[in-house]
Amino acid sequence: MAKIRKQDALDYHSSGRPGKIEVIPTKPYSTPGDLSLAYSPGVAEPCLKIAENPDDVYKYTAKGNLVAVITNGTAVLGLGDIGPLASKPVMEGKGILFKIFADIDVFDIEIDASDTELFIQTVKAIAPTFGGINLEDLKAPEAFEIERRLKEELDIPVMHDDQHGTAIISSAALLNALELCDKNIGDVKIVISGAGAAAISCAKLYMSLGAKRENVLMFDSKGLLHKGRTGLGAEKLEFAVHEHDISLEASFVNTDVFVGLSKGNIVSKAMVNSMSANPIVFALANPDPEITYKDAMAARPDIIMATGRSDHPNQVNNVLGFPFIFRGALDVRATTINEEMKLAAVKAIASLAKELIPEEVIEAYGDKNISFGREQIIPKPLDARLIYYVALAVAKAAMDSGVARKPITDWDAYEHELKTRLGLDTKLIRDLTLKAQSNPKKVVFAEADNYKILKAAQFAADENIAFPILLGQRAKIEKMIAEYALDFNDYVIIDPKSDEEQKRREKFGHAFFEKKKRKGFTEFESVQIMRERNHFGAMMVEMGDADAMISGLTRNYRDVVRPALKTVGTQKDVSLVSGLYILMTKRGPLFLADTTINMDPTAEQIAEITSNVAKTIRKFKVVPKIALLSYSNFGSSPGKDADKMSEAVRILHEKYPSLAVDGELQANFALNSELMNEKFSFSTLANKEVNTLIFPNLSSGNIAYKLLQELTESETIGPVLVGLKKSIHIVQMGASVREIINMVKVAVVDAQNK
Repeated sequence: MAKIRKQDALDYHSSGRPGKIEVIPTKPYSTPGDLSLAYSPGVAEPCLKIAENPDDVYKYTAKGNLVAVITNGTAVLGLGDIGPLASKPVMEGKGILFKIFADIDVFDIEIDASDTELFIQTVKAIAPTFGGINLEDLKAPEAFEIERRLKEELDIPVMHDDQHGTAIISSAALLNALELCDKNIGDVKIVISGAGAAAISCAKLYMSLGAKRENVLMFDSKGLLHKGRTGLGAEKLEFAVHEHDISLEASFVNTDVFVGLSKGNIVSKAMVNSMSANPIVFALANPDPEITYKDAMAARPDIIMATGRSDHPNQVNNVLGFPFIFRGALDVRATTINEEMKLAAVKAIASLAKELIPEEVIEAYGDKNISFGREQIIPKPLDARLIYYVALAVAKAAMDSGVARKPITDWDAYEHELKTRLGLDTKLIRDLTLKAQSNPKKVVFAEADNYKILKAAQFAADENIAFPILLGQRAKIEKMIAEYALDFNDYVIIDPKSDEEQKRREKFGHAFFEKKKRKGFTEFESVQIMRERNHFGAMMVEMGDADAMISGLTRNYRDVVRPALKTVGTQKDVSLVSGLYILMTKRGPLFLADTTINMDPTAEQIAEITSNVAKTIRKFKVVPKIALLSYSNFGSSPGKDADKMSEAVRILHEKYPSLAVDGELQANFALNSELMNEKFSFSTLANKEVNTLIFPNLSSGNIAYKLLQELTESETIGPVLVGLKKSIHIVQMGASVREIINMVKVAVVDAQNK
């Protein structure tokens, strides 16, 4: 798990616009007419329609896709009762998860009410705003009463995720683990450490799946819940069915399943050793599980182990459930989230774990052998199929159980809608991150005497993306590390000008001379040029002392790209290098080329650039759909650039008939699939969402990407150098730390591929 520093967390939440969420209009608002429709007098019409028919609120407002994440801050993330204000960052974070995983909008609501009745009445009073309510971080036992009452008294889906999220995900894991062990849920003995909201919900859901109450032993902080205990609340009394007390340690003997929802390091290897054959251990306390993964695996080779951590197999993570459960419930306008819907989610999650895993998921997690088994009893959190497996199953269960008010009639269309609902912008970054972490590489940071570069290098090391090699004056770099309190896990400092690097400079210089002796370089000049960091860093990559290099933050583009071209050269069968920018947009990633290198390429060169860019995009696990741009549409306005792009398309169609590419096209047609289909239905791009734009010359490409970047405030990756033999990449002058880190991820993945 990445190391989280206090100041980094504070900076993340406070930088730029404070907080993590904002409200964005979904309708035009640029003209007086737009505003008159949005507010007075135009808004009166939908108001009157809703007054006549309350269900029309779903037609004319955002209610149907809006969930309230509500808390009073009495049981926050292991922080305890910190109050409503202090809980707000957590609620905003939950809102982000709803949005990025299921495209559900969220208002976070923090209520200053520790009194149960006041809290319930407050939530009821604001409920008309929302299509669903996600209760969060409420302390037990009040949480049980709050959820029960709100479910009874409201006609929209209500779920306390702290209770049911863990129950649903762990139930799916339990079903698959028992299948692998060839055990029946009705026969197994289950020990649960913890008796809070999550633990009790888990036990109840296990019983819905067939577990027997008498086979469940539940422990709270005072010991086993049993008939001799006094002072137990109604929820705990339900599990106080055993006649005699027993210690947690003794309960492990011949137990089949242990579920930990309590605190870290309370289970020993000896306790696990005393369990039955093929023991199932879900140690879910976070960040420290009841027994460490290492100790549990060492204790029993036949164990099936799950934790709440992302750095071990079988992560029980609520994000596998709640976004998609609410997605399905909202889409059929369910009046509640009932037991049938929860069980449908359990079975859908369990079923998905058994499916053939897509290559992009395998690559993202860096494991060539992910398949259903002891280390894959639940899906990975970033499996894009979850939205249409779980949401669809929940929607069906809502209809079958009679709580759906808007039945789905075309399931194929609904599945397609779920598959296409989310853009690929955040997915691309997540996949790059996981791929880089699966096999980190040695990355040279050529401008390590710059704070942004040092900070990015620190993040890269912390997130296990790269092993940083910092080029520059040692004393200056070390002073900056101390001055800014940077805390590297591991790094190397190299000063190319220092006496201690003389032998390496000579070695690099001689190798460089052999490559360039017929290009005007003398041997003396070749050695001397190695004192310059971009040449030295590029030669480190060329000679195998490093895997990738990042530079360009403080230098002109040509001052970085020329050493790269002279040193490592191009890939086999590549005659020219090009520059690719990636803009993260709401519609998904948009790839733009060539934006940085080739001044006025020929038709043949445009065709080669397009082919090379398409290969690069496929390595990001995105299917390229490419438009060659001009001021003309399919010969409508002949001229040099239009004719050139038309000829490039002819070459591409001839050489690569399966490639989705067409042109020449104006940019508005390229990016508007409806307009494209209406006017040019014959095109190979008709009915396709174009994601790649190829420009006729450097001026148009460079101007376009900079305009888009500024006007859309899109996150940018680039320029990615396409066609180099080895992984050397250039960041924009003045790039942010985040943009530098993204380029490091690209560089590491590029080095892996090469």
